[in-house]
Order: sequence, then structure tokens, then C-alpha cells
Amino acid sequence: MADQCQRAHAQTYRERLSPGFSTWLIALGSGVACFFVAAPISIPAGYVVGVAAALIVGVVLFATSPIIEVTEDVLRVGRAQIERKYLGHAEAFRGEEARVAAGPALDGRAFMCFRGWIQPKFRVQITDPADPTPYWIASSRHPERVAAILNTEQDAAPASRHLGE
Repeated sequence: MADQCQRAHAQTYRERLSPGFSTWLIALGSGVACFFVAAPISIPAGYVVGVAAALIVGVVLFATSPIIEVTEDVLRVGRAQIERKYLGHAEAFRGEEARVAAGPALDGRAFMCFRGWIQPKFRVQITDPADPTPYWIASSRHPERVAAILNTEQDAAPASRHLGE
């Protein structure tokens, strides 16, 4: 039983949408700005305040970065999750296709998790008739991998899922 529970929650894919290099420069810049605010009082205080501000901004940026996780049973994007049995076809987008999918072609009812520093996106259809959300769309550095995992396991999983029910 424990083996079955452990297998059911086995992680297939995990990605943290952590900030890119340019966003970390913003954390550094906030530290420099705080240094200049505190430096007229005292140079050592300026260093302390500047380093503390940069660290705080960096920790907040990292801690609030959503995680995409695909397990055998669940897709999690940030704090939202959905059972895999309610997922349809998944697609990956890069470049202009990603911009269009997240812009002009976007359905306002969709669940969205975008990060400005990650251009590529993946989209997965929702098949639950009780859910008004047509699809989930999210930023990902590896959207093709996410889509392939969701599509491959979606095709193979239904037969094994219903054996225990």
C-alpha cells in the first residue's frame, strides 16, 4: 500500500519559474539604491542596508516563483492543481506563437501563470465538463517536454487508472 501511494505521487517533471538574469539585476539595483539612501547617514550602514535590501528582494523573487509539477495523478502550476484525468491535449509554443497564444488568441476564462522573463508557453485543454476553464496556459523554459509528458502519459494512463476503481 505504501509503495502504491509513493508511486502515485512520484514526480515526473518539476520546474521552478525562477527569475532570469535581468531580474536578478533588479534585486542588485535595489540594493545599490538602498545603499545610496542610507550612505549619507553612515557608509557602513549604507552597506548593511544595501546588502539586506538586495538579499530580501532576491529571496522574495525566488520564494514567490511558481513551480510547475507533473506527477502521475496531478498537474500543479503554482498553487493551482488539477487531476490528470481532466486534462486533454497539450501544446508547446515559442516565439511569435507564444506571444499570440498568451495575447490575441487568449481566452479570458483560461487559467494563466505567466512570468515576463520566460517567453515560451505550454497550453493544456481541460476536459472536465463541470469546469468553465477551457485550458491552462503557463510559462515554461521547457514547454515541449511538459507537453510531451502530458500527452504521452495521457494516452497511456487511462487503462491503468481504471483498473483499481
